[in-house]
Formats: sequence, C-alpha cells, structure tokens
Amino acid sequence: MGFRKKNKSPPVLSHEFVIQNHADMVSCLAMIILLGLMFEVTAKFAIMFITVQYNVTQVHDEKSEPVNLYQYGPKDVATVFFYLLIAVILHALIQEYILDKMNRRLHLSKTKHSKFNESGQLAAFYLFSFIWGCSILTAEDFATNPTFLWEGYPHTQMVFQVKFFYICQIAYWLHALPELYFQKEDIPRQLYYICLYVVHITGAYVLNLHRLGLVLLVPHYLVELLFHASRLFYFSDENKQKGFTLWALLFVIARLLTLTLSVLTFGFGLPRTENQGFSLAEGNFNVLTIRQVQMATHKKRLKTTHLHKS
Repeated sequence: MGFRKKNKSPPVLSHEFVIQNHADMVSCLAMIILLGLMFEVTAKFAIMFITVQYNVTQVHDEKSEPVNLYQYGPKDVATVFFYLLIAVILHALIQEYILDKMNRRLHLSKTKHSKFNESGQLAAFYLFSFIWGCSILTAEDFATNPTFLWEGYPHTQMVFQVKFFYICQIAYWLHALPELYFQKEDIPRQLYYICLYVVHITGAYVLNLHRLGLVLLVPHYLVELLFHASRLFYFSDENKQKGFTLWALLFVIARLLTLTLSVLTFGFGLPRTENQGFSLAEGNFNVLTIRQVQMATHKKRLKTTHLHKS
C-alpha cells in the first residue's frame, strides 16, 4: 500500500502500480491544493478546499460577543473532496505503519488478514469519531435535553465543530468507496454498509437534522468501536472473547436508545413543530414523506451492524 518502496516497479497506471502508489499520488494532489495558498491568484480557490465555508456572524446584543455559525452549500463539495484525500493518506499510514506490522507478527490466514485490516481501520476511525462527538455533545445543549433535537427546526446554522465533524464524516465514508478497488473479497457487504453511512450522514447534514444525526452517531460508534476492538483482540488470541459479551450488552442498549430518539423526533417532535412544510429556500424539510424516509433509512442503518459481523 502507499508509501512502500518496492524493488521492482510495475507498469505505470497498472493495477499493481495504483495499489502501491495511490497514497503518494493522493499526497501530491493534496500538496498542490495546499501550495495554492501561497499565491494570490489561486489562494481564493485553494481556501475553498481547506476551510469550511458559509460563515454567518450573529450578534445578539451590543454587549455580547459575535457568534460565528455556519450553514451548508455547494462549496462544501470541494471541502469534502480535500478531506477525502486526507482520509486516503491517513488510511495508508495506518495500514503501512501499524496494521501491516501487526499482520506480519500474527501470521493470519488470508480471510482473517482481510478482516483484521478492516477492523483495524474502522476501530481507529470509530475511536477518533467517538471522542470528537462526545466533546461536541458536552458543549451543546441538545445532548441533555431531547427537545432540542426538534425545537426551532429547521436548524440551518451550526457551530464550527459540528460542521467540520460532518465534513470529515462524509469525507471518510466517501473515501472508503475507492478503497474497495484494492479489495479482493467481501466487496458487496462493505459497499452496502458504506453507502448506508453516506446516505444517513449526508441526509442528516443536508436536511438540517445535524443535531439528531450527531446524537445517534455517538452511541452507534461506541458500539462499533467495541466490536472491532474485540475482533482485533480475538485475532491476536482466540481465547480473548470477553469483549464480545460486553459488546452484545451495549449493542442492545444503544439500539434501544437510538431507535427511541428517532421515533421521538420523527414521530412526535417534528410533526408538532410550528414550521411544517417543504421549502428549499428556508431549509425546511418537515413533511411526512421525508420523515418516513429518514426513519426507514435509520432502521436500515441499524442492520448494518449485522453486516459488519458477517
């Protein structure tokens, strides 16, 4: 995988060449974007890729300090693309300097080798996302008061950390799609759950349901982190299976929590808010059809855990 030196170079743009050098090629592309900041002509274009866009400054009164909030827009595609490149680079670094070294020590079979790599990558991502998500929830009121999940909808504005969190989440799961090019087996299962993550997270972001989406992702990521960490320990020693028992317990609790919050929001909260209807200009998507689709999408995402465990 990326950054690895080979004695014999395969033909340029061949399958083996892309596998060996894709992280280096992506690094060059990311560096070109960063170098664009150095020149006045390209700086405005490059900054669109690197920093979050659509800043809105609010001043509640003369004595209070201005508050910087953010909305979403088409320029976010460029930002997602840049952090997709960063995700590819980090993926290659984790694979090269951590997982490959562990694989050489464990001498795993081909099937276990593939699942070990998958769990290693996902465990690192879930750990980082869980810690980041918890830090956001502790700073926001909607973590302790469920009514904040739907009161004042549509929630068209968000703080920097929330927006950047969603940008990185979408970028990570989109980066997982081209990574499937390097897989040789189990592609349909991975493609299915990756697409569900993309649809669920992007839907929450675009439909101004970022509060609910964040609250649902944090416990879900905790459960997934525990499972993949337990699987890593299991691959290192098949007698280490206690983690799966704890995972099974937290799995039920987390699913009940997320399902309850979803039903409460889509079935009780949003139908009773003042802003009913569909309006692209106002960012209002509070109609029965969209609520039902979101609820169905959430139920499908709950089933992805079973796909992970296959």
